[in-house]
Amino acid sequence: MSEIAVQLATSAEYVPETSEFIRWAQSVLKEEKTRGEVTIRIVDKAEIHELNHKYRKKNKPTNVLAFTYENPAIKDLPDILGDIVICAEVVKNEAKEQGIKIKKHFAHMTVHGLLHLLGYDHIKEREAEKMQKQETYYLQKLKI
Repeated sequence: MSEIAVQLATSAEYVPETSEFIRWAQSVLKEEKTRGEVTIRIVDKAEIHELNHKYRKKNKPTNVLAFTYENPAIKDLPDILGDIVICAEVVKNEAKEQGIKIKKHFAHMTVHGLLHLLGYDHIKEREAEKMQKQETYYLQKLKI
């Protein structure tokens, strides 16, 4: 089984329970037949804004970022897939705008971030379609 760590770096009271993030991530990893360590960090707007600016050169907050772990020099560590950073406030605002439940949007962002760690992307249209298909599949499987 994979190890999922959840870090709450926000005081937002509407963030789902840690066990929910773990359940969502484990469901995807089990189906993908992938094992590894993942950290899911729930942050405020300031932290995600800083990360988005530093790593993507976008000077604004975003809903989710995924950072794949790559260190070929260290081979004896367990499989580390990477980190997913989710902004609580952006997710809340998007859920309100889209008329969906906040918990469901957190699940979507968790699945989305995890798919990035597994190599999916949405830069090119063909890749975006493939990733969207996988997201839909996993969200339906989670009854979301």
